[in-house]
Amino acid sequence: MPESPAVPAVRSSGSELSAEDGKLVILARGARGRVGAVEGAAVRDQDGRTYAAASVSLPSLTITALQLAVASAAAAGATRLEAAVVVTEASTLDGAGYAAVRDLAADAPVHVAGPDGTVLGTVTE
Repeated sequence: MPESPAVPAVRSSGSELSAEDGKLVILARGARGRVGAVEGAAVRDQDGRTYAAASVSLPSLTITALQLAVASAAAAGATRLEAAVVVTEASTLDGAGYAAVRDLAADAPVHVAGPDGTVLGTVTE
């Protein structure tokens, strides 16, 4: 299995999220909360469609919420992502999820938020 790339530091942006990115936070929190998952994530594609997912940990399958959200977007035909959000108790972004976003977007912001929806920071690299 290939190694995940190094993840740039999550940096506080100091500015408010756009309304569209704020919706992604709500979707990611909802996905996480519905199943009591460790993480929830949501992405928005080039057409404005959104995809939300929760982390999955089964004996035969482990996938991060962000990987699953990106996979859902790709399976629906998305070719580019505009933005992504991960809601997590961690203060960092996982490498596998970051890599999945970068597969479809070299410059889309990836916002990291706490369980209460407070944005901790953003990765834009």
